[in-house]
Parts: sequence; structure tokens; C-alpha cells
Amino acid sequence: MENKAHAMAAGIFVVLLTALVLGLAAWLTRDTGVRDTYEISTREAVTGLQAQAPVRYRGVDVGKVSEVGFDPKKQGNVLLKLEIDRAAPITTDTYATLSFQGVTGLSFIQLADEGKNGARLKPDEANPPSIPLRPGLLAKLEEKGEVILNRVDELTGRVNVLLGDANQKRIADALESISHAANGTNQLVARLDRTVTQRVDPALGEVTVTLKGLQKTVADVGKTANEFGRTAQRLNAQDGPVDRLSEGVDSLSAAADQFGRATLPRINRVADEATRTVKSLNRAVNELTENPQALLYGEGKVRPGPGEPGFQAPGAAR
Repeated sequence: MENKAHAMAAGIFVVLLTALVLGLAAWLTRDTGVRDTYEISTREAVTGLQAQAPVRYRGVDVGKVSEVGFDPKKQGNVLLKLEIDRAAPITTDTYATLSFQGVTGLSFIQLADEGKNGARLKPDEANPPSIPLRPGLLAKLEEKGEVILNRVDELTGRVNVLLGDANQKRIADALESISHAANGTNQLVARLDRTVTQRVDPALGEVTVTLKGLQKTVADVGKTANEFGRTAQRLNAQDGPVDRLSEGVDSLSAAADQFGRATLPRINRVADEATRTVKSLNRAVNELTENPQALLYGEGKVRPGPGEPGFQAPGAAR
């Protein structure tokens, strides 16, 4: 009887201890905040997402996934039900993506928004508001993977064509031509070096000597310019040659003006008198040429001479 009592006591202790542990676990895992229900309906794959998976808003835990199943309203869509703290800023701009937890392969829901001041989504237990699910990194890689593989395949084909036998021969010929060109370039550089040493350097020496001579000539020209400057200063000095020349020019101008006002009119009158005298003399010469008898008989009528009509000998009866 004593053994049975000990066994019963031990059994009761184990039952009480199990109940205490379960109660403590339930107390520790209880939800202390008010949560609202939201839905996500998507055709994207939700690999690794399970019920009780965390829901995070920009990395902060705000809830959990309460249910993962199929959407009865849209055939082929996956329906996710989320329980999110009411304090989380869920607005019309909020969207969800599927993220992965390290290398475990398990995924969780990551919430974010566009940064705009959208209106808050009003919770409704009968008809929970929907949050759009955007493709995550792996989904985008999956979408672009086929295109990338096609591009890689195309690139591989082009590389194979490029490295064909004919192109390999061409590349070898091109490399050989480049080698010959490099040798020719080296020879050209050597010739240029000899030319510079034998011709350009002496020519540079001569140019240097010429430049020195040119500098000396420039210095002489500068001295000559200074002499010209001093001479110009002396010429332009007060009571200098330029001033005296200016005074002489003024005197000559005054004399010319006096000549034009007094002497020149007199000369003009004398010239007019001479012109009239020459004209009178010219008329007298013309008259003497036509009638030379005028010197003997004057300007009266000339008597006819012998043999001329009306001639009468002197002393004849009239």
C-alpha cells in the first residue's frame, strides 16, 4: 500500500508540474496588444512561408501570419491572413514582400510603403482589407533568370564563333603584324634619337646663338628708341625747333595773307592793263599789215596807184 501511495504522489506531482509549465508557456506567449486582420491574395509563390511566421514593418515585428491557404474567390491565388498590431502604420500605400531569414529557408512577410501620406486602412473582421504583395528579390531573379541564361547562351555562341579556326589564324596574323609594327617603331625611335643627337642638338645651339644676337639687337634697338625719344623731347620742348618752325610758318602764312590782300590785286590790275595794251598793239599791227600806206598818208582814203582804176597823175587836169 505504501508503494502505491508513493507512486500516486509522484504521478500527481508530474501532472501538476506539466500543467504549470504549460500555463507558464501560454502566459509567456500570450498576445498583449490588440491586433487587426489583413489579407494578401497573390499568384506569387510563397515558398518557405508558414503559419506563425513573423510579419515585420521595416524590420520591426508587428504581427504574424495566422493562416496560409488558397483564395476561394480567385482560382490559383494563395491567400495569406495576417494579424498585425493596431499601432502599426498600415496605409493605402503599404505593400508586402516575401523575405528570407538567413540560410534557414524560412520566409517572413516584410511590410513597407512609398513614403507618401496615405490614408490608414480601416480594419474589418468580416471583410479584411487587402495588402498587395510585390515580387521579392528571388522572384525578380527567377523572372530575369531565363533572359540572363538566353543572353549567356548567345554570348557563348559568339565567343565560339570568335575563337574559331579562321579567326584564330587571323588573330595570330594580327599579332604578328603588331610585332613587326613594334619592331619598325623601335627602329624609327632609334633613327629619331640619332637625328636629334646629330642634327637637332647642333641646330638648337645655333638657334641659341642667334637668339643671343637677337637679344643684343633688341637691346640696341631699345637704346636707339631711347635716343629718338630724347630727340623728340628736345624738338617738342618749349622755344625749341618745333616751336620756332611753327612761328616761321605763322609768319609765312601772315605774309602770304598780306600778299593776297594787297599785292595780288595790284598785280591783277597791271595784268589787265597789259592785256588791253597788247590787244591795242595787236589791232595796230593788223591795220599796218593790211594798210601799210597808213604810215605815210594816215588813216584817210588811199589814192589809187598807177595802173589802178581811178589813178590820176599828179598835176593833171581835173
